[in-house]
Amino acid sequence: MSHGVNYLFHKAISDKEKALLSLDILLNKPVGIGDHSTGDFHDNLDEALNQLVDAEDRLETLKRYFIKEEDVKET
Repeated sequence: MSHGVNYLFHKAISDKEKALLSLDILLNKPVGIGDHSTGDFHDNLDEALNQLVDAEDRLETLKRYFIKEEDVKET
């Protein structure tokens, strides 16, 4: 896998983990989000989900067009 594809792949994995962490904090540890309005909370949930969907879409696209199955070592 080229350095550019490797970078894009690992960036997408990092973004996916970041989104999952955000969703976990928002949904399971509300103490960690401080004093937010309901609107802020919903906006934050929407943003985290959109980030997750985007990262997963990027991973699938990279796998479909640029990465051989044996090159993938995603956890």
